[in-house]
Amino acid sequence: MTVMRGISRGEYYHVFNRGAHKVAIFRNKSDSMRFLFLILYSQSPEVFKKVTRIVEQGTVTEGFPVDAEKEEKILKDRFVELVSFCLMPNHFHLLLRETTEGGIAKYMQRVQVAYTMFFNMKYPSSGHVFQGRYGIRQVKDDLQLMHLSTYIHRNPRELSAWRANEFRYPWSSLQDYTEANRWGGLLATDIIASRFDATPNSNYADFVKTSSAKMLEEEFGYSE
Repeated sequence: MTVMRGISRGEYYHVFNRGAHKVAIFRNKSDSMRFLFLILYSQSPEVFKKVTRIVEQGTVTEGFPVDAEKEEKILKDRFVELVSFCLMPNHFHLLLRETTEGGIAKYMQRVQVAYTMFFNMKYPSSGHVFQGRYGIRQVKDDLQLMHLSTYIHRNPRELSAWRANEFRYPWSSLQDYTEANRWGGLLATDIIASRFDATPNSNYADFVKTSSAKMLEEEFGYSE
């Protein structure tokens, strides 16, 4: 797993990782809910008590029972912005903007260490849950930013149960772009959504359906 050095404040990055030996890291709904909570609420130094209770009371439609004051502190002191995400059974993709120096490193350490502790306690084991630290690629320009978001959101097409139905996949931020944003300021959709608000007769859903995976592979080194 390659980690880029020299991460710059204000820039956008694709961050990804998979399970060690490619094993499933999200085995059921409660695993996915735990990781979803972590990627949303680890964007600042804020510490939560009784995380298990919070996660158990949360839903993918109604969110987590976290008071507004706590969320405001996270937004005020965040060291990254989460732009989009997708959780797959054995890997995940995040699109992040670094807002403070070293922010992505702090954020990913919080997320992966917390999830590793949770996973090893739930499934009695020890050792690495993830395959290395994490992979990271800088987003070169606006064009790549737009197509990368669709690449992330189209990942559920790999799953037979969700093929051609990725708009309903609960563990992706796609529906937060095409319907209502479930996570408010914790998911920074404006950078991408604004491109379509400014263009008549265009919408993000159509862009996801027609975005060229071949272009991603040839120009940016991605493949689906």
